[in-house]
Amino acid sequence: MRMKVLVTGTAGFVGFHLAEKLLSRGDEVVGVDNINDYYDIRLKLDRLAESGIPEDLIDWNKEVTSYKHSRYRFIKMNLEDKSALMSLCQKEKFDVIMHLAAQAGVRYSITNPDAYAQSNLISFLNILEAGRHNKIKHLVYASSSSVYGLNETMPFAVKHNVDHPVSLYAASKKANELMAHTYSHLYRIPTSGLRFFTVYGPWGRPDMAYFLFAEAISNKKPISVFNHGKMKRDFTYIDDIVNGIVNVMDKPAEPCAGWNSKNPDPSRSTAPYCIYNIGNNTPVSLMSFIHEIEKCLGQKAILEMKDMQPGDVTATWANVDDLINNFNYRPNTTIQFGLRSFIDWYKSYYSMRGMMETGMEQHRYSA
Repeated sequence: MRMKVLVTGTAGFVGFHLAEKLLSRGDEVVGVDNINDYYDIRLKLDRLAESGIPEDLIDWNKEVTSYKHSRYRFIKMNLEDKSALMSLCQKEKFDVIMHLAAQAGVRYSITNPDAYAQSNLISFLNILEAGRHNKIKHLVYASSSSVYGLNETMPFAVKHNVDHPVSLYAASKKANELMAHTYSHLYRIPTSGLRFFTVYGPWGRPDMAYFLFAEAISNKKPISVFNHGKMKRDFTYIDDIVNGIVNVMDKPAEPCAGWNSKNPDPSRSTAPYCIYNIGNNTPVSLMSFIHEIEKCLGQKAILEMKDMQPGDVTATWANVDDLINNFNYRPNTTIQFGLRSFIDWYKSYYSMRGMMETGMEQHRYSA
């Protein structure tokens, strides 16, 4: 059945891909994003342009309809602006809110903590309030594998304790899960939290390691290899993440009939509340990952081995049993396929962008 979905963060990596997926199956999408400068704004605007949102029409709180998708509208908006968000939800009567907008970055949270209070806590509270007052059928939101923090029991399972985060970013995502449970309990709003594991792929984030590696290797510059390469990550391809989101989105969380308050499962509740991991369930060593990027680029990396960074963890590995059991779905894209797809996009995008920027410079010079 066709749904009307509010997707926050549609100028972002996951939000862009999710909007395209929902539109392709016939849903109506309203996307919002504040297009902040945490990373390259040009990339964010180009994602929107790829979805048919013209840059010259984008303005604060102004609705722009895509020229590619008649069922896609975009609004530049700050989710900290509660009145604007409430007005939008009251007007549109969304079936589902898919909340992806957030201040990202583990290391950035150490030097810029205030940004996380506004973007990840205040904004999420406003989303919850909008869901509460507008009878949202399902609120789905992005959490993160970072919440596992000091937990070293592998693979990470949603039934594990996550009370020891090691970055403010992780703490803000854990807080989102707690806030969502409260609203599910008090107001019976179905909420589902999704712990993403190191998402990568075309149109990805330039602050992520795989993007930084590709850029540095292409330009014959050294790459920083933290913890001397002794790290593993459950790298998860963007299509697998999006397919996981859609599976969860289509099945609103329900109360768990057998939930035991004396031996509580933290991923379920007597409230309509669920938590899921979305990861590839196949951790890859950092050095293997780098070598695969080298193969795709046909160039060797210049390695600078460095100590572990504050806020980092040595390994991530997703247990996705609940995803398999509840949706008969598991991510399975190989690193070989995923990185080849990313590198092909990377070369194409920056080649085209370089030609356009060169043309603009020549036009300025001739003028």
